[in-house]
Amino acid sequence: MSMNRRCNVAEIEDAMNITQRAMKRIFDILASSVGLIACSPVFLAVAIALKWKEKGSIIFKQERIGYGGEPFYIYKFRTMRIDAEVQGPQLACKEDDRLTRTGKFLREHHLDELPQLWNVLKGDMSMVGPRPERQYFINQIMKRDSRYIFIFKMKPGVTSEATLYNGYTDTMEKMLDRLEMDLNYLQTRSLWGDFVILTKTAFSIINGKKF
Repeated sequence: MSMNRRCNVAEIEDAMNITQRAMKRIFDILASSVGLIACSPVFLAVAIALKWKEKGSIIFKQERIGYGGEPFYIYKFRTMRIDAEVQGPQLACKEDDRLTRTGKFLREHHLDELPQLWNVLKGDMSMVGPRPERQYFINQIMKRDSRYIFIFKMKPGVTSEATLYNGYTDTMEKMLDRLEMDLNYLQTRSLWGDFVILTKTAFSIINGKKF
């Protein structure tokens, strides 16, 4: 982006100290464990629906870039056709014609994200943090704003402020907006702030908000 941003990258520091990060990890383990157990009937119902009505695997996995810039596989319930990216990586959008009928329902109610609780339990992700991106799109973002490297200071999350307020990141401008919000989170994050984001996410899902 601007020379200003590229010169000021050293100023971006993590607001959480080592103790807070350890407490955040303990919470992630507890929350993901409880979530996996509590949602097991939902997992079963979704698996049956996908196996019965759709082609392809039940679980969709895709390589993303996480903490420290290391790749990992993110898990979701399959929502798109098996040929969704036959022409290469594409950004998902709100009214995506690649969604299957069942997939559209799962996406609208955020049920497709449930398998990420396993990512959290494994330690690939946190309950709250920047959404993980693919290397293909990271390369494009880095051409516009090199501060993306600071996202690697955090584990990616199931939800974030950007998830709540930025909607689908279906354009480069929205990706850059999301980056601003994620960098602000890095510089201001706290255990209480994570609790607030999780609470707002839960209420948004209960109230049927599409994001």
